Amino acid sequence: MSTKNQAQIDDPTNTPDAYDEVFAHIAADDEEAENIAPEDAAAIAEAEIAFASELASATEAENTATDEVTDTHVLDERDEILLAAAEAEALAAQLEAEDQTQVDDIDVTASLAELKPAIEAVLFVADEPLPFNQLCKILGDVNPKDVQATLDELAAAYDERESGLELREIAGGWRISTRPQQHEFIRKYLKSKPSARLSIPALETLAVIAYRQPVTVPEVLEIRGVSSSSAIKTLLEKRLIVTKGRKETVGRPMMYGTSKDFLVQFGLKDLSELPSIEDFEELAG
Repeated sequence: MSTKNQAQIDDPTNTPDAYDEVFAHIAADDEEAENIAPEDAAAIAEAEIAFASELASATEAENTATDEVTDTHVLDERDEILLAAAEAEALAAQLEAEDQTQVDDIDVTASLAELKPAIEAVLFVADEPLPFNQLCKILGDVNPKDVQATLDELAAAYDERESGLELREIAGGWRISTRPQQHEFIRKYLKSKPSARLSIPALETLAVIAYRQPVTVPEVLEIRGVSSSSAIKTLLEKRLIVTKGRKETVGRPMMYGTSKDFLVQFGLKDLSELPSIEDFEELAG
């Protein structure tokens, strides 16, 4: 081995590329010699060991950096979900407080003769099912029994004339809604409007939460097998799910469940009206 090659091998500032260049020179020298001297072989072996050790250290450092980036990414996603949940809860509380203030500012009472048209008009413009107590408060100083009797009378009237609408109790409140028999016509109309449907991942995540609630993000991940962070954020923004506190386990992860808006969107009185797993198996079978 040349003195120059030996000096380059012993240089502590060498990079992996520099070692490759040194070994190339050594190989070229070896082609001209029939045998490698023992001291040269030892030097080459020592250099190869040093190179392998340096390469392993560089690989380990790179893997550590990648793990740190991944951990930071997971934390960022978790923070985004928590922030979206907090914003959704704050917005809901603000809207509820504003609505209550506006109701209290108006002093009007429906007479017995006005109950039926007043109830029908209020329910027609309501964005969501109206709880019975809130409906009575809106109607003024009225007898709750008269309100209930009028609701029953209105519901019977819709049924008797086979209306395309029906009056029913959904998600803890009363609402005028379309009948399921007219679903195809309504679907055809809605298809002519810009789509606001949920993505497949969001629907899958919503199904897991609906049937397993309260459930954490890791538990949803375990069931679906893929990350659900973005889907959960979307469902929070659409107010289809809400936070249900923290699970008393390592890390105390946030738990999620369906919201009142979920019941409204799917036309359910409560969660007991969700199709059973057996129903799905029959459809699939």
